[in-house]
Amino acid sequence: MISNLEKEITFRYLKTRKKDGFLNIITIFSFIGISLGVAVLIIVMSVMNGFRSDLIKKINGFNSHATIQSYDGLFNLKKIDNSNLKSQIDGFLISNNGEGIIINEKITKGVLLRGYKKEEFQSLNIVKNQDFSGSKTLDKDGISISREMGYDLDLKIGDKLSLVFSSFEETLVGSLPKQKTFKIISFYNSGFGDFDKNIAFVNIEDLENQLNLKPESRFLEIYFKDPTDISKIKKNLIKLFPNNLIYTWSDLNKPLFSALKVERNVMFIILSLIIIVAAFNIISGLTILVKNKTREIAILKSIGVKNKSIRKIFFLVGFIIGCSATIFGVILGIVFSIYIENIRQLLSNLFNITLFPEEIYFLSTMPYEIDLKSVLLISICSIVSTCLVSLFPAIKASKLDTIKSLKYE
Repeated sequence: MISNLEKEITFRYLKTRKKDGFLNIITIFSFIGISLGVAVLIIVMSVMNGFRSDLIKKINGFNSHATIQSYDGLFNLKKIDNSNLKSQIDGFLISNNGEGIIINEKITKGVLLRGYKKEEFQSLNIVKNQDFSGSKTLDKDGISISREMGYDLDLKIGDKLSLVFSSFEETLVGSLPKQKTFKIISFYNSGFGDFDKNIAFVNIEDLENQLNLKPESRFLEIYFKDPTDISKIKKNLIKLFPNNLIYTWSDLNKPLFSALKVERNVMFIILSLIIIVAAFNIISGLTILVKNKTREIAILKSIGVKNKSIRKIFFLVGFIIGCSATIFGVILGIVFSIYIENIRQLLSNLFNITLFPEEIYFLSTMPYEIDLKSVLLISICSIVSTCLVSLFPAIKASKLDTIKSLKYE
């Protein structure tokens, strides 16, 4: 418990006095340093969390959450119906993949072709978004390309597009690669340049006919209501389909998200050093405070104040500075994170620079996601650091010799 005397002396030492000018400067810098360290750490973590979440949403908007490839082309969906995964699943799609070469007057390029059934194509998230235009039914002889690809090839909906395939057919002049002309029925926009430039959608029967693919080579695409914890979901799928090949959106983008995780952890460690360095300023401030208050400490001891109370007083001074700085830093960091996009636009317009290039980061706006667990962890680390550095000056103050202190004062 803290007595009224300890509280009164603690708040007295926290008040500003003219004769303690240098001490006040150290205290102010300690407060500012801890506040900025906490705020910057929260802002960086929020932006990186937001970037990761937006990236996952875009990837999951284009790819299936989990894909199963059967060696015999058969998928026993009754296994899923009888498992605990049934409530988590949003839908199933049958698909197949292949490659082709676009032949155009302006350009010739290879593309990855994705085949879906006529009615199932409209179930894709990329078809449901507002940037999609054209027919949502993938009829035979129809092809859906990205808006960017249409711009590069100078094509519009209704135009014809020729594709050459790697399979061959016998003709009068010998074996020639299969070729088919498709009608552009729609444009999509995924927001990912790599996807938009290299992927097109066709009817699954057209794809299999042109590439001589068998139905056994088809894939089962599974979409979940919440694909965030995909590693746990994959383990359950492996138990249900032990003899099939299973991969998820996380497996396809593992290097990217591993790099993001490492970068996030490194940034947390580096920026935490700002808080630790600022917290060490408290040692300087409290040490000078102990030196300036030597006479007062001796008088307190002579009237019966215990060493324990002396330790509490100086520990509370450092603790209050650290806690108030942490709270201010948390508020500053959260407010800055919420308005990070407005601040980015302001700085970009003010200095005429691009702070967040869309072609590099795949996103048009600065994202943020405030994680309460991260904020709590940062706050605890800051307060614990403050408490630790406040212990040494407090112990030193309690060990002052009363007689010597009064003799030299």
